[in-house]
Amino acid sequence: MNWRTWAVDVDAIRGVAAGNAPVPLSVLDLVTVGSGYTAHRALKTSVEIARLAERRGFHRHWVAEHHSMPGVASSSPAVILAHLAAHTERIRLGSGGVMLPNHAPLVIAEQFGTLEALAPGRVDLGLGRAPGTDGATAAALRRSDRLNEGADDFPQQLAELTRFLDDDFPDGHPYARIHAVPGPVQGPAARPPIWLLGSSGFSARLAGTLGLPFAFAHHFSAANTVPALDLYRDSFRPSSVLAEPYALIGVSALAADDEREARRQTLTNALSMVRLRTGRPGLVPTPDEAEAYQFSALEREFVDSWLANVISGTADEVRTGLDDLQKRTGADELMITANAHGPGARLRSYELIADAYALPSLAA
Repeated sequence: MNWRTWAVDVDAIRGVAAGNAPVPLSVLDLVTVGSGYTAHRALKTSVEIARLAERRGFHRHWVAEHHSMPGVASSSPAVILAHLAAHTERIRLGSGGVMLPNHAPLVIAEQFGTLEALAPGRVDLGLGRAPGTDGATAAALRRSDRLNEGADDFPQQLAELTRFLDDDFPDGHPYARIHAVPGPVQGPAARPPIWLLGSSGFSARLAGTLGLPFAFAHHFSAANTVPALDLYRDSFRPSSVLAEPYALIGVSALAADDEREARRQTLTNALSMVRLRTGRPGLVPTPDEAEAYQFSALEREFVDSWLANVISGTADEVRTGLDDLQKRTGADELMITANAHGPGARLRSYELIADAYALPSLAA
């Protein structure tokens, strides 16, 4: 395959560390819905988090595509990002990610061309190859039960998406006269930088080979983080997008005013994951419900393993944990996801982390 490279402002990819942070800090938003709350409230909280992140100097705010999960309201990243763009002015917004095999590449090119027109120079297009859901739901999304083919075709889908974004299919190609709009056919236009997302080595190697930025899901695949980042760096080839590798990692981190409250809130996420993994997905439980739940021995083993990769505690404890993780992985950026039951706990966590790193407090 004849891979092309394309010009993207490197500043749209590489962030600048603010305050005392060792690297840029960003937000990964799963738009979680807690028991007793609604999707409306969860989406309102996403706006509040994005505005807080913008005010405090976080670099970017991404939302992730998930389906058929009652406790997650981010099934439509492009819709949510358009809403966030209308309520912010400076922070970068993007997908972390859109699951490309779930969609026709032309549809993604049109959606993110529209977002770029709404918020010029602020949009990232992060792409994953997993379905973001269970097999049955993925089959309903793709109208096919041949799910492995979608993942295996990811490089070809990526190449097609890129050509739609750049409007440069060669003469004679079946899509040569098809244009993604908004897009270059309407005149000179920037376009969102593409990121590849992954939780294993496949996307790490592909991102390195293509010279693209890479985002690794440390928050649910911690054992693979260092090997994947090493593979990305070892396979990296300079491109017109990046001269050197740039990798961020998603980190589950929650700060609270005291350790006990942090533990209570992180346990709600652990119970959510137990229920999801055992085919019982639901709204994020309350801290009281999580504390009262009687975990089986097998469930307790899973919870202990899950919580071992969550950084939680007071603001100082979380800062220490994030610093140690950044040193151990060499990540160029930390993207923090604060999963908790209620809106207040999530907002408070980002505020405490910003304070711990002395991030600026910009005018609203």
